[in-house]
Amino acid sequence: MTDRLRKKLSESAGARWTALALVSFTMLCGYFLTDVMAPLQTVAELPVQFGGLGWSGSDYGFFTSAYGWINIFLLMLIVGGIILDWMGVRFTGIMAATVMIGGIGLKYWAIMHDFGGQTFTFFGSVIVAKLLWAAVGYAIFGFGVEMAGITVTKALVRWFRGKEIALAMGLQVACARIGTGVALLGAPLMASIVYANAEKTAILSASVGSPVLVGLLAMCVGLMTYLVFAVMDKRLDREARDEAGASDEQFRAKDIFSIVAVRGFWLLALLCVLFYSAVFPFLKYAASLMTNKFGVSPDLAGAIPSILPFGTILLTPFFGNLYDRRGHGANIMIIGAVMLVAIHATFSLPGLSSWIVALGLMVLLGIAFSLVPSAMWPSVPKIIPERQLGTAYALIFWIQNWGLAGVPLLVGIVLERYCIVAPASAVVVDGVEKAVAAQYDYTLPMLIFTGFGALALIVSLLLRREDRIKGYGLQLPNIKK
Repeated sequence: MTDRLRKKLSESAGARWTALALVSFTMLCGYFLTDVMAPLQTVAELPVQFGGLGWSGSDYGFFTSAYGWINIFLLMLIVGGIILDWMGVRFTGIMAATVMIGGIGLKYWAIMHDFGGQTFTFFGSVIVAKLLWAAVGYAIFGFGVEMAGITVTKALVRWFRGKEIALAMGLQVACARIGTGVALLGAPLMASIVYANAEKTAILSASVGSPVLVGLLAMCVGLMTYLVFAVMDKRLDREARDEAGASDEQFRAKDIFSIVAVRGFWLLALLCVLFYSAVFPFLKYAASLMTNKFGVSPDLAGAIPSILPFGTILLTPFFGNLYDRRGHGANIMIIGAVMLVAIHATFSLPGLSSWIVALGLMVLLGIAFSLVPSAMWPSVPKIIPERQLGTAYALIFWIQNWGLAGVPLLVGIVLERYCIVAPASAVVVDGVEKAVAAQYDYTLPMLIFTGFGALALIVSLLLRREDRIKGYGLQLPNIKK
């Protein structure tokens, strides 16, 4: 009944594609900020006098793992999903964008502030104040961007159910990947330009902080675009209430238990955490990998990894459109997982050191990275009812955050303990002292990523089997004729 009543606005192609564009820009800004520090790992490890932050490999892993602190340990992402099902996509989206701005503002302040060598004891470890406060800011931001992710996903289900839902989600993911690609490609260039023009040691940290500031300003614009979407979405609800007299966005506490009782939900959640654990944490270290294994200049180290998100811009909507019209969602996820295993295994081979090889592997990884999400996210509404989707997506994102927080920390520790080829040092070139970052052997970290890909393949095969048993319709088209 509700789907029929919504036809007044959501049946307008112009209205629903405009809604998609508005929320997608918000997520583009969010993902730029998510990955803006990824290509700056080498810069961050340099001493302050050389434009860095003086962080070690494990410090960088600690900072990166902060993304999931609030989501995982305080269970705030699950609480946010309940808020989403209770309060709706307008309130929750605005809240999420505001939290993102606050968190990234704290992170920028920490990077730029001189703490005078102040330290804190954090779970028995001594952490410098700059690192700790930057990590706290990133943790707050991580809650906001993950909350925005599940909110936008549910919003697209509301606007595109029975229509081009996988294509819409694919386009939204493509926009998010643009943000990641711009961060990977642009952040090192911005840092290099700012450092080259810095005249005082006190402002050298701006070489790391300047890309963060750019993202912060963009996120403010992203909040404005979401406010415009909220106005459109309010009209959508008003049209439904005028005829039905009620809204379908009602949350019941027992919904959580009904969601976790579904085996298909758990298989999708496991596929999500395993697949993304082999991709997003890899991107955090990809620029360093390009420098250490393939000999790419640090200033250009983000260029090759940026191919991955840019490559998904066309491919994710393409595969999403294929799923909408032809089906085979489970098969699409299996193919993506197979490719992921093969690519990471090839990256781990010691004899491969040509940047051309790295370029080709990154192109293939972009294809794999397009296949799985294009089918995975639109499959959730086939398993979980719409009124429970906010909580369901929140639970999936919460499980995913264990991987996004734990894997970078694991890789950082492995790099520092087992993979250092040459420690950081200072050299004199033409009478000028310059810092040389530590050099790493990435064979072991790449085998770790390969293992996550192999587990993702096993789960995707189990998901196809479960679909045959329960009849979820993962192999069927999304567009209802």
